[in-house]
Formats: sequence, structure tokens, C-alpha cells
Amino acid sequence: MRTPFRPLSRRGLLTGTLGSAALLAAGGSLAGCGTKGAQQTEAGCVSEDLSGTEKKLAFSNWPQYMDVDEKDESKRPTLDAFIARSGIQVTYTEDVNDNNEFFGKVQNQLAGCQATGRDIMVLTDWMAARMIRLGWIQKLDPAKMPNVASNLLPSLRGRSFDKDNQLAVPWQSGLAGIAYNGAVAKELRTVDELLTRSDLKGKVTALSEMRDTMGLLLQSNGHDPSNFTAAQFDDALNKLKKAVDSGQIRKFTGNDYAPDLAKGDIAACVGWSGDVIQLGFEDEKIKFVVPESGVMLWSDNMLVPNKATHKGNAEQLIDYYYEPAVAAQLAAYVNYICPVQGAQAEMEKIDPDLAANPLIFPDDAMLSKAKVFMALDEKQEREYEGKFQQVIGA
Repeated sequence: MRTPFRPLSRRGLLTGTLGSAALLAAGGSLAGCGTKGAQQTEAGCVSEDLSGTEKKLAFSNWPQYMDVDEKDESKRPTLDAFIARSGIQVTYTEDVNDNNEFFGKVQNQLAGCQATGRDIMVLTDWMAARMIRLGWIQKLDPAKMPNVASNLLPSLRGRSFDKDNQLAVPWQSGLAGIAYNGAVAKELRTVDELLTRSDLKGKVTALSEMRDTMGLLLQSNGHDPSNFTAAQFDDALNKLKKAVDSGQIRKFTGNDYAPDLAKGDIAACVGWSGDVIQLGFEDEKIKFVVPESGVMLWSDNMLVPNKATHKGNAEQLIDYYYEPAVAAQLAAYVNYICPVQGAQAEMEKIDPDLAANPLIFPDDAMLSKAKVFMALDEKQEREYEGKFQQVIGA
């Protein structure tokens, strides 16, 4: 059964609650991340695993990112089944409302090689990359996660911030591409159409998430957003600036574009696949488009922080969610891209329509056009974010 439209999606929480000023402030606050005491090493910050004697686990996640029993919202079917099977008691907390906000919660402990009280935390690619860069994340043992080794989508392996697939395991993924309302706009196929077509002037929005909007523009210029130069970034930014200055783009948004697109107040936008799936359930004229030049792929990742004392238990839970039947049950509720190969066949048993939805189970052709944004160092992060904010008028 399809889930009802949830107006504030997990992806919406990512940026909808975070203003540009906060982004810039967060970037500025990281200026000291390379100072003594902030950076950690595996040898210098050793974690003890008590999983052999303590059957418990603390799991921090985003709201509405776990399947819930429709008749009893206190029940989480897949998680409850893991607890029953493993005997591991899981304390599940929905306390990740924003990547930068969560960073602020745990920064002092992790910088000082102290426990956060969490064994798993779920964070978006760029924040996962930042914490990995700082040496705050424990390495996982692939031998203890055979389902992950076998079933992780090829497109999510060997990412720039986790080349050996030992630090960050995708929980769910999604796409940033183009969306349009067929009631008020003709079909769109390219980013250039979105930025220049006269019938769309003043009826377009783009995302305030720099990596998604700029990733699409880099692709539209023939560049690889997973490996680009400063000059290529500036070329894409100039292209965006022209669309802003001409009035083509009305504004930049978090996921608050969704109701405007549904009502036809905007005709087209840069948007997220999870939002557009939900809108499409309500109105089939609302379409998500993978631009001809390519699409951006992002993930929220399960990470085990330094000083977490139940890494073995965490590895059990991570591996459990890579069982195709479990992954399908979760995906049927959250409606994001399932990162688990084999889950599509299991989804057939739950909801054939969802199993056929390319925004939950992309085909190879779609994934071949998908790129993950390049991991940035501190200097690049401040520079690129600052330039982007200037152009979007934040």
C-alpha cells in the first residue's frame, strides 16, 4: 500500500530548515577544524567494542525515515523484527533534523575523542565526507556485512569520500533532477531548457542546496560533478547567474517548491525524486525528469562514530537492512531510492507499482547518468558555498 503524501519529507528537512546564513556560518565555524584536537586518527582515538557482552545499540536517524505500522505508530516493523531476531535492544531516536545542526550536537565530543552516546548516525554524503575527513568515523568490517558486500548498488560503491566502502553505508538515496507540472508546462528534457525557455520565464525555482543545483549545471556544461575544477565550477555558476539576472529563476528553495509545483504556481524546477514521487501519486501530470546531461545522486549514510562501543551490533543492523526483503519493506514506506540490489523483486510482492517506479528502483540507463558530487576539502567548501550564496541572493 502506498504511503500518504507527507508534506515535510526527510529531504525537505535537510534544507528547508536551514537558511543560507546558517550554511555560511557553519562553513565559517569549520575554519578551525584542522586545529589541534579536532582532527583524530585511528591510532590516536581507539574505540572499544563491547558488542560481545552488551546486546544494545543506539541509532540516530531523521524523522519519517523508518517504516511504521499503519495501525500502531509505536511499532516499527523492520526494526522490531531485527530486535526479535538478534536479541539486540535498539534505542531508536529521530534526532537528526539538519546536518549542520547535528554536527553542532556532536562536534565537541568527537573533536575530543569522546563518546556521543550513539552507535549509528545517519548523515548526508557531504557531512559524512566532512566527518570522515576529520577522522571521526570508525572503519567497518566488510566480512561482518556480507549482504552489503553483495547487494550495495554498483553506483554507490567507491565514492570519493569512501573509496574502500568501509566507512559509510547508504541508508537511502535519492536523485536531484528536473520536475515539471504538465498542466502548465510542456515537457522538459534538459537543464538548458529549464534555464532559457521563454514560456518558463519567472516560473522556475532551483534548489538552495549547492551540490544539487550546481551538480546539474556542471553536467549540463559537459563536466563531471564528481571530479571538476574551480574553473568548471565558475563556468557553471556564470550560467546560473545569467538565469537569475534574466528573471528566468523566480527563487531558490528547500522542499517548499513542492506545494507550488502541485498548484501550478511554478511550472518547473530543480527538485528531488522523493518529493516528486509523492506529488505524482496525487497528480499524474507532475513528472520527474532525468536531464539528458545527467542527474545527481545523493545518499544518507549509516556511520559509526568514534568511541561508539557497539560497532559489532551496528554492523549486524546495517547488514540486516541490506537483506532485499527488509530493504523492500523500508522502501515501500519512505519512497526514496533503495540502495539494495534484489529489493525490487521483493517489492513486487508488496506493491507492483512501486516496484516498477524508476525513482525507487532506477534502471541501469538512469544510474549510468547519475553522479555523486565531489567530496570537498574545507577551503573548497567555504569558497564554493560562498560563491553560490552570492549568486542566489541569500
